[in-house]
Amino acid sequence: MLTRRRFLASSALALSAGPVLAQELVSAQAPLIEDPGPLRLDIGPQAVQASMALPPDVEGDYAIPERYRATVVQVAPGLVPNDIHIVPQSYHLYFILPGDYAIRYGVAVGQEGLGWHGQAVIGRKVEWPSWRPTDEMIERNPARYSKYADGMPGGPDNPLGARALYFFQGDRDTAIRIHGTLEPASIGASASNGCFRMYNSHVIDLYNRVPLGARAYAY
Repeated sequence: MLTRRRFLASSALALSAGPVLAQELVSAQAPLIEDPGPLRLDIGPQAVQASMALPPDVEGDYAIPERYRATVVQVAPGLVPNDIHIVPQSYHLYFILPGDYAIRYGVAVGQEGLGWHGQAVIGRKVEWPSWRPTDEMIERNPARYSKYADGMPGGPDNPLGARALYFFQGDRDTAIRIHGTLEPASIGASASNGCFRMYNSHVIDLYNRVPLGARAYAY
């Protein structure tokens, strides 16, 4: 299994200005980036990105901060295409592409004490998902969540947003999702009850790329 340290140590990100590699993924102690080698500009991240249709840099009227825009980046050799890697420390999710590239998206992660770490598979994908807070959420904050104990249908006012990808371990639904959000300003923060929020345009893009059975890692 790919560990958090190995992933952080073997990933490199390309700056949009050229072939310089940015040391963006770091541990709590020190940068652990391994340079994967000189970029070939003819097939570098910019060329890959130019050949793809990525989400816009705005979410409705909200201008997405540059570091959380959907961007093609270079990663180290050996990461498996279609896998998802989530690095809470940098609030980024990586969808691995062929050729040692990935699409990097911004995410919101769990609040302190509620973060989820581990490995799962994408066992279900839903457009405009319904939502019910977990029993633990209702217990922690009944004033906010008890009124939704019977659930809430999917739609533009649903906190799961436009799409949801469900984390399973074996046949068990973990209750962890990658999903959209009604709060775009929360991306880049520890703001959720454990799930991974994305801009709606980004989660739609990811939803359309990720096959059922894809592996997801959160570090």
